Amino acid sequence: MARKGTVLAALALMSAVSVVTAAPAGAAITSTSSAKAVCPTGWGSLVKTGTASTTASLTNVRTGSHDCYDRLVVDAPGAGSGLGYSVRYVDRIFQDGTGRHIPVGGGAVIEVRVSAPAYDPETGKPTYAGRVAQPLPGVDLTDHLTFKDTRFVGSFEGDTQLGLGVRARLPFRVLALNDRIVVDVAHTWTGAR
Repeated sequence: MARKGTVLAALALMSAVSVVTAAPAGAAITSTSSAKAVCPTGWGSLVKTGTASTTASLTNVRTGSHDCYDRLVVDAPGAGSGLGYSVRYVDRIFQDGTGRHIPVGGGAVIEVRVSAPAYDPETGKPTYAGRVAQPLPGVDLTDHLTFKDTRFVGSFEGDTQLGLGVRARLPFRVLALNDRIVVDVAHTWTGAR
């Protein structure tokens, strides 16, 4: 009887392994179990900066919601690894050049500043459809747990400012990847969902 149980356990394990190894590279593997995601901790809420310069222009801003955090991605094709940024919590956001206050909803506000204009520096033609003080075009926050509001603050002298309204002052991280900046804001301080 013990041998039959061992054989059945081995077959079940082999079956599970074959399912996992059959998934294509990079594919998301989902589970129907009620196990909770293990969320990263230790990001903090202090200012994060990266110094670099580019001649590329910002073309798109998008968001996504993950098990542990909400994500904002700023795309600047052609920037390579030369995309500078400053991401920080602020009491209020003021537009560069004019000093105009741009209201952003939420329990806390993050200013995202990217060293890429939202226009073509040669022609002045817009490369991103953002309108000052308006929500970011194409961004839907319906399924987001942390993000509550987004605003286009403006683009001035090669920098673009965005306002990100979040539920509360929560830890975040910034990833500078080729042609984009990624801002992840955790759902909680403890990593628990």
